[in-house]
Amino acid sequence: MSTQISTGSAAIPASSRQEFAAGVVHCLPIVAGAIPFGFLLGSLAAKAGLSALDMGLMSALVFAGSSQFVAVELLDKNGSGAGAGLAVVGAILLVNLRHLLMGATLEPRFRGVSRARSGLALFFMTDEQWALALRRGPELTLAYWYGVAATLYLAWLGSTVAGALAGALIADPTAWGLDFTFIAVFLCLLAGFWRGVGSLPPWLASAAAALAVHALSSGGTWHILAGALAGGAVAACQAKGQGRARDV
Repeated sequence: MSTQISTGSAAIPASSRQEFAAGVVHCLPIVAGAIPFGFLLGSLAAKAGLSALDMGLMSALVFAGSSQFVAVELLDKNGSGAGAGLAVVGAILLVNLRHLLMGATLEPRFRGVSRARSGLALFFMTDEQWALALRRGPELTLAYWYGVAATLYLAWLGSTVAGALAGALIADPTAWGLDFTFIAVFLCLLAGFWRGVGSLPPWLASAAAALAVHALSSGGTWHILAGALAGGAVAACQAKGQGRARDV
């Protein structure tokens, strides 16, 4: 991964500026879906009793849409207090465990980057950022990564705060279809990973595991982790099998 981003008074190389700009452009379709989704989250947070400042701090420090929705739902049901706080932290941790698997797939692209710089970059990792990084392939650079990250981060922060400020004006955000926007984005990202029939087994395994755990559990977010583990396991088995076939 190229790390040619300079700081201070030094000039940023033209190639890094171009990579950053490419990241911004490639992120724009995702932002189109993220803004309504963030507005919906902010609106629901306002109804759960969170202020615009609370929402802004959550988006800035957590920056993970799915776990933020879970947190807002728990706060709405359980209110404040130590018990509710522990439940929120536990739920966020569980939902975001999938980032361990996602981060592992990016390890080859972060070789040669210091741990401090990698850690800072991975703070901005979301499902959408991860998908764009994988599609970028070996040509992924830190400049491209931060082009995507800055665009999505600012859009998410602004839309969630705006949603919290306007929350009282929308009686039922789901009636406007705002809850479907990110589903559409994820479907588009998934289509971008289509590599023929051979790519189906991990998808099917992930869907089956998630649906089964969701049906058998009494709530919570375990189905997200189950789907990630099942899909990752099948993909790993496929890659191992293909490697053996090439060695024969």
